[in-house]
Amino acid sequence: MKKSQKILGASLIVLISATVIAFAHCQIPCGIYGDSTRFSLMREHVTTIEKSMNEIISIGKEKSPHNNQLVRWVMNKDDHANELSEIVTYYFMAQRVKPVTSDKKAEYDKYVKQITLLHQIMVESMKAKQTTDLETCHKMSTLIDQFETSYNSK
Repeated sequence: MKKSQKILGASLIVLISATVIAFAHCQIPCGIYGDSTRFSLMREHVTTIEKSMNEIISIGKEKSPHNNQLVRWVMNKDDHANELSEIVTYYFMAQRVKPVTSDKKAEYDKYVKQITLLHQIMVESMKAKQTTDLETCHKMSTLIDQFETSYNSK
């Protein structure tokens, strides 16, 4: 019995260590980035937020709404808004958009524009958690498009 417990314990340690390494990977400067994947994920989160808002609105109109479903859609909307904010902050702001000094005018202007767009995406993501106004999703999509255009321009 002791041998199997040791094997189980060692397996858990390896599994936990591998998980920590996998999560840490995005914060180490390995040079492997999936920018296009992140943009796809951001759009997917906005689509999911919009779907959640529509379901919340629909359930709210029912004569006898199913409150458990309402809660699940609200939680889903909030989770995807958080995941969108996480991509904005931990991927783009922390790793990909590099600070530029103001003496490099063109590069600095692009940097300010990108940081501003990312901040606006975060604000709209926060608003999406507070409302079911579908205009918020439209604004997020527009801002993501603008950021991607700026980000990919040379």
